[in-house]
Amino acid sequence: MLTQQQLAALLIKVAVAASIASILMRFARIQKILLVDERTVADRLQLAFIFSVLFGASAEVRILANQYAAIDLAMEGAIIAGMLGGYVSGLVTGLCVALPGMFAGKFMSMPLFAAAGIIGALMHDLAPRREDIWYFSPFVDLNLYRLFRQVLRFHRRPIQKRILELAAFNVMCNALVIVAELFRWGVHRLFSRHGTFFLFTGDPLNSWVFAATAATTLFAVSLPLRVWSSYRAERQLEAQRSRLTEARLSALTNQINPHFLFNTLNSVSTLIRIDPDRARSMIYKLSNILRRLLRKTENFSPLREEISFIDDYLAIEIVRFGNKLRFIKEIDANTLDRLVPSMILQPIIENSIKHGLANKVEGGMVRLRTWLEGTLLNILIEDDGAGITESKLATLFESGIGVSNVNERLRVLFGTGYRLVIDSTPGQGTRTLIEIPELEIPYADTASIPARTPLM
Repeated sequence: MLTQQQLAALLIKVAVAASIASILMRFARIQKILLVDERTVADRLQLAFIFSVLFGASAEVRILANQYAAIDLAMEGAIIAGMLGGYVSGLVTGLCVALPGMFAGKFMSMPLFAAAGIIGALMHDLAPRREDIWYFSPFVDLNLYRLFRQVLRFHRRPIQKRILELAAFNVMCNALVIVAELFRWGVHRLFSRHGTFFLFTGDPLNSWVFAATAATTLFAVSLPLRVWSSYRAERQLEAQRSRLTEARLSALTNQINPHFLFNTLNSVSTLIRIDPDRARSMIYKLSNILRRLLRKTENFSPLREEISFIDDYLAIEIVRFGNKLRFIKEIDANTLDRLVPSMILQPIIENSIKHGLANKVEGGMVRLRTWLEGTLLNILIEDDGAGITESKLATLFESGIGVSNVNERLRVLFGTGYRLVIDSTPGQGTRTLIEIPELEIPYADTASIPARTPLM
């Protein structure tokens, strides 16, 4: 049976393996090399270098201190390198991590660890799919149970091929790691002086100690893979969220563009009946708008571009309304280069004209004002039109395309970090305030957040 000292050494070895795995995840460059399924030759060599330094250092600490045997993970590092990077990474890592042992007179370390790297590469090739490496499990009994259960169920119901593949792969990998540990024990016994370092040097080595050592090696190999697998799963989840956000933004943009174009074409058609010459010039301006829409694929643009877009749009509307429509801009120069969501101003200004001013005989004014408050960008759009009734204002974000679309895009992009406040008085006009933070990333978290209720 195991002594308390032996059991403590085995637990320390597993803890050191987990610590090394966590340390590697602190570096973005290493994450980029580790957490992928396909690697170039250069990536495999970099992987071998990283593993050689870390796992070779664990062997060097053991030699220099002449104790802390449990910290030595040289062979485990070679196996992991082979599993992740194939023969190039496994062989190079095996040769490099053996150097401390070679200098200490353990001359069989190099062929042993090189063989361990090749064994890891063989496990890499045995994986039914490349991502199956990340699901390597050290629980031999559970893997055997799954394998036998699938075989026994074959005549009673259709076999689940994926479960069978993973179970068979894990059983073979478990066997190969145990074979590698058996090689280390054999080298230690046959070449006691110039062989290799072994966790327990007491003689004889009983079956209980060997079984516990082999199990510990299995965990020391699998635990870093499981740690990295969890990081990899988090990255994949973030990528999926990003793609979902991108898809939602594209859908919202695709919704607002036809809506905007339809209303603009209606304005141009009105001009054709009233003033054909001006209609031709407005069609030219409309072509500029269309060209900009077709060219724009980003979700964000500088505020100056959005204002330029509004100028072209209002050029059509002003011709249509004549002197009845006045547009006033009070733009803080410091805000012009701030990024804002594309097409965020036009739907609100269109609502001001269509619902606020179109039915007023004397026309009216639309004012656009921007300013900064700390890192927050404030955009105020106000008109002196007909205003919005209290009952309609309460459901404004749930009805219509313009305002609800703007609110949804802001919610997707900024979560709770924005404000969209609409204040209106019937007969006096409407004020719409947008407050957004300084943009640092292309999109924010897409967690479900209820829309704000407009202030009364």
